[in-house]
Amino acid sequence: MLDYNQPIDRARPEAPQQRPQAGFNVLELVNLLWRRKIAIAVAALLGATLAVTVGKSLTPRYTATAQLYVDPRELQLVDRELTPRAQDVSGMSMVVESQARLITSNSVLLQVIQQADLDKDPEFGGGADGKGVMSSLLGLIGLQSHAPSATEKKEVQLAALEALNRHITIRKTEKSFIVDIEVWSTDPAKAAMLANTLTSAYLAESRNSQASAARRATNDLSGRLKELRERLRSAETVLATYKAQNNFVGTQDALISDQQLSASNQRLSAARAATMDAQARLDQIEASRRTTADAGANSEALQSPTIANLRAQYADARKKYAEQAGELGPRHPALRQTEKQVEDLKRTINEEIDRFAQSAKNDLTRARDFEASLSRALEAQKRQSVQLSQAAVRLRELEREADASRDVYQSFLKRSRETEEQETLNTSAARIIGEATVPQRRSFPPAMSLFAMIGFIFGAIAASSWFVVAELLFAGAFAPAPARPNRTPLPQAPRAPEPSRAPETARPQPVSRAPEVAEALPELAAPPLQPSMVEKPLIEKPLIARLQEADVIHTLGAILATGGGIDLTRLGWPTLRPGFPLTTLLNAWRDMRATAARRAGGKTMPVIALVGASETTGRSVTALNFALAAARDGARVLIIDADHQAHPLSNKVNRPGKSEPSKVGWLSIGSKAAREIKTLNGISVLPAAERDAGKATDAIRKAIGQARSAGGYDLVILDGPAAPLTAGSRKLLDDADALVAVLPTSLDINDGLEEILSTLGRAERKLVGVVLDELTPMAQARQRGRQYA
Repeated sequence: MLDYNQPIDRARPEAPQQRPQAGFNVLELVNLLWRRKIAIAVAALLGATLAVTVGKSLTPRYTATAQLYVDPRELQLVDRELTPRAQDVSGMSMVVESQARLITSNSVLLQVIQQADLDKDPEFGGGADGKGVMSSLLGLIGLQSHAPSATEKKEVQLAALEALNRHITIRKTEKSFIVDIEVWSTDPAKAAMLANTLTSAYLAESRNSQASAARRATNDLSGRLKELRERLRSAETVLATYKAQNNFVGTQDALISDQQLSASNQRLSAARAATMDAQARLDQIEASRRTTADAGANSEALQSPTIANLRAQYADARKKYAEQAGELGPRHPALRQTEKQVEDLKRTINEEIDRFAQSAKNDLTRARDFEASLSRALEAQKRQSVQLSQAAVRLRELEREADASRDVYQSFLKRSRETEEQETLNTSAARIIGEATVPQRRSFPPAMSLFAMIGFIFGAIAASSWFVVAELLFAGAFAPAPARPNRTPLPQAPRAPEPSRAPETARPQPVSRAPEVAEALPELAAPPLQPSMVEKPLIEKPLIARLQEADVIHTLGAILATGGGIDLTRLGWPTLRPGFPLTTLLNAWRDMRATAARRAGGKTMPVIALVGASETTGRSVTALNFALAAARDGARVLIIDADHQAHPLSNKVNRPGKSEPSKVGWLSIGSKAAREIKTLNGISVLPAAERDAGKATDAIRKAIGQARSAGGYDLVILDGPAAPLTAGSRKLLDDADALVAVLPTSLDINDGLEEILSTLGRAERKLVGVVLDELTPMAQARQRGRQYA
């Protein structure tokens, strides 16, 4: 005999089998999410509510933006700038980025802190309000708070500097000279004020930095000017002293000694020419005197008016002599007088020519003397020039030093005057092109609609992920068990006496109980398992429920049936008493449903199959009452007739004139005759189809999938399949989430359970409960009197 207080062991020891891989295809995933759509929607709404609540609790931020145009090509106000300008694109970009970094420098931010009194603003780490309240409280009691020290002021200023730096964002527009300055604050007006103050402080700092650079350059140049001036003065003094010592006197172009040497050379050349001219004139006169020709035939004689006059008189005297010689005799006195006159004129002319020769000699002597004197003077000047040339080497060195000192001094003096003027010039091309205005919308947090959308999406995703993970975990939680071996039947256990029933009370509320091992009934004592089976792997112990005559009433469906619809309590089968109190049977069935729901891995519609041994009517009666108990607890139940051999439930429900086809046309088993039937008890019945077992099983599996997709039921109960199981019936059991065995006590329950376990094979692990059918068999009940209610 079986002892129901002990776990059921595995009959055949087999090698450990791999746990089946759990997974989803797209259709199963859609079905799972559709079945859990209400829970997912609730989770999404909760997520949206939570996100909106979080968004409402966040402190709003307002961002103001000011725009600056930073042109690296500064204004050309002077010829030479202090710093070279960037010429290429990369250099310009670096200049703009450097200026953008200068905006958030400590020097600029400290100016903003001082101008806006941020060291007293609580938002930026200041404590003006708290200190004011503390000072007021101390003043009430006659005490004065001590003034903050320099260190405390510095710490407060540094805290404000760090906070302000976090409130500022600098953005440089790509491929442009535009810089956006964004400042956020909890007060929109303060954000705009800080942005404009920051831009003004940056421009002022830029101007001050340029003026400071020019001032430093001017000071450095001015400090060098005095030294350069003294150096130049010293060089010029040494040069002048050296010129005076070495007689370097002259005009701007040349020295006097050089000018005198040049003039002496020219005069000596002229004297030599004059000497040569005098010598030539004297030689000509001497030559003309030595010849027989006329001595007056030279240029000096011809040019002399005295000789010309004497020659004219000589010519007249000769003419007169010639005339008288023809008229007078040789001794005539007149002729002799005229001849004497001719001789006198000739002698006078020769004397005059001699004087010309003597004059030429005198001129030659004078020219030679002058030439000699000039030659001696030139030689002296040459010696002096050589001496000056040697002294000029040092002179030129001193002149170069003086010129270099003069050039450096003049360059420094000019640059100093330029930088001095640059202090008052603003060459920066940076300017404000857009002042910050008071923002009308907050920049953080975003709109509550976005928060709600994000929370809704995340809530839905979280719930969906939870259900998918739970489905995967529970789907692979139990490995399939091997088929049980045939066991020899054990002696039938004696039936225990029926315990007394508690009085009926009001209908209890639906109770959800944890899937624990049911308490064993004291009436069903059985010997322990055989020693050979103790060491075998164990499976979870099924729950035990006893369906007794005290739990039901008997009715005549043909007499008490109503015409308003099908009432499952009027089929003629024994059904649970209406308003039945909280009993052991109902609690056990609730535990079985809870265990089935756990086995279903979070599915919204678990499937429980009731299987039995031998008599099929007792199984169908138990399945009907199992469905009525679930409907009494508020569950929406779909009961399907899976007994393709006897289909007793379908025969009861499909009575002529009593069936009412469902308005939902999709839930059927392949024909209008096997369409879903709604009943007055809140239970839908899907009768069996008149076809072979394989096709009927496929139709039932398809109907279960459709019911899960529609989400209109909380529980599906399969009445069957009947033993022996076919290949299609085994598929149907594989789709079921839990199995409940129905054992009539009119037969040997050990044999019946062994028969069921052997038939189930590996599906025995899905067994969550055993119902002991202690009702009187229907044949015997008809022979005895009927009880009407």
